[in-house]
Amino acid sequence: MRAQANNVRISHKHAMVLCNELKGMKLSRAEKFLQNMLDKKENIEGKFYTKASGTILALIKSAEANAKQKNNDVEKLIVKNIKSDLGYKFIRPRSRFKFRGKRGKMSNITVVLGE
Repeated sequence: MRAQANNVRISHKHAMVLCNELKGMKLSRAEKFLQNMLDKKENIEGKFYTKASGTILALIKSAEANAKQKNNDVEKLIVKNIKSDLGYKFIRPRSRFKFRGKRGKMSNITVVLGE
């Protein structure tokens, strides 16, 4: 089962750190890990990555719902593949006295669950 989120406003660098940590985990362990990251009980090298954790947790729950819909056993599922790709970049406008705006970045995240 898979789920995908396109053009999510989280850092690609933060999403990559979480994706590398979650790859190969059991589904229940991955959800618990991300929830603990949101509650600031677990960290990765001293950082919590709360914005990216919340988005990836919602995406994993969506993939779990897709698996339930197809009558798969949720207890046996693992995070087979999870990846973050660069989305498009945009310029946030600033006042007329500044010539450049701030660059905003987006990510595309894909989760694949398997047994």
